[in-house]
Amino acid sequence: MRHSPRFPPAVLLVAACALWGAATVLNKALLASINPVTLLVVQLAPSALFLWAAVLATACPAPAKSYWLPLIALGVLNPGISYTLNLMGLASVSASVSTLLWAAEPLMILGLAALVLGEKVTWRLLLVMLLGGLGVGLVANVFGGLGDVTAPQGILLLLGAVLCCAVYTVFSRKLVESVDPVFTVALQQTAGLGWAVALLLVRTPFGSVDDFQTIPPGILATAAVSGLLYYAAAYWLYIAALRSVPAAVAGSYFNVIPIFGVGLAYVFLGETLTPIQWMGASAILASTYVLVRLTNGMGSERSAE
Repeated sequence: MRHSPRFPPAVLLVAACALWGAATVLNKALLASINPVTLLVVQLAPSALFLWAAVLATACPAPAKSYWLPLIALGVLNPGISYTLNLMGLASVSASVSTLLWAAEPLMILGLAALVLGEKVTWRLLLVMLLGGLGVGLVANVFGGLGDVTAPQGILLLLGAVLCCAVYTVFSRKLVESVDPVFTVALQQTAGLGWAVALLLVRTPFGSVDDFQTIPPGILATAAVSGLLYYAAAYWLYIAALRSVPAAVAGSYFNVIPIFGVGLAYVFLGETLTPIQWMGASAILASTYVLVRLTNGMGSERSAE
């Protein structure tokens, strides 16, 4: 029998979104000094090392050999391919447009989960997703800034990243009930690191091994910390929660990420919100409240099965 999660799934999912939001702010700043693929390697290396240390420290059981190949493949997909595309896209697309594109992920997960996992699509969940997506759009002010789009290749890269993450969530949902979450994330992030290192060795315009000679030590340290937040901690929490809730519900929480991004920008950068953005923040908070109610008790229900 598996132990029930120490915290409710809603708490784990909101915490993961908070970490993703914080690390996104760091990533935007870091991309001004580090090429995308180089940044991915710098972030994933300490993350994978930390996770394997956690596997050893907690004596996590290794899954059956039949699970290894699917887990590795999902790791190459996300964080490997997905965040390669994401960081490449961020280099040429505004933060507002990027946020809008990522707001499509919950709807992608909803459709894929219905097709692959047979999860029921309720009108309540669909309306919550649409409310959260509308809120994201208002917070990002995309309805007033879409005319600034000048990099269609960046949009395609980001849409590819979003699709990879949606596929990752749906197929991970089929595996996580049988595999320890710490081991799952450690193996997947190692696979993603292998993908990123291979790209680095190819010496693409998005990064090469020569970059390390010009990156200041302080920037490297900041990138390593952001990797621990963005990949190790956030994915650990997310996979742990995914064991207890449907993929579509877990994916719906992604609309919460901009709230933390906006809050951090206000605290550290002194940025303020317009009335329209406050409306968007309110819509996201309202959708989050309903999502927490939807997921409340799901962990205990599944652990009792």
